[in-house]
Amino acid sequence: MFEIDYLTDKNGQPKAVVIPIEIWNKLLLKEDSGFDELSEAVEDYCLDKAMDEGKKSPLLNRNEALRYLEE
Repeated sequence: MFEIDYLTDKNGQPKAVVIPIEIWNKLLLKEDSGFDELSEAVEDYCLDKAMDEGKKSPLLNRNEALRYLEE
């Protein structure tokens, strides 16, 4: 699985994203690739990763979820 890294400044604020070269090559070696396609592909990848992480988290019942949102 590919990992995306985030670069931060000295205060811990995110400043850049580093994607694996394999993803970069897949996205940019297509002749008809444009910024929109690149943006969409990166967004899809990130959403897929978020969904994978979400599957690992515990399910909350309604009351637990509401308490979590209040915090």
